[in-house]
Amino acid sequence: MLNVIQYLEKNPSLVALLIEHKASLIGISAIEQKAILESFEDELCVENGLWS
Repeated sequence: MLNVIQYLEKNPSLVALLIEHKASLIGISAIEQKAILESFEDELCVENGLWS
């Protein structure tokens, strides 16, 4: 799963597609996918300055 996260970090446009349900992660359970997407959503909030 670490490889998936690293790949998504290098390709943030895929994260947007996953959030919009226009793409899926094959071989990743629904619970794992939800956790991955939640971690990227939290990361986006920090980058947007909501926590500053």
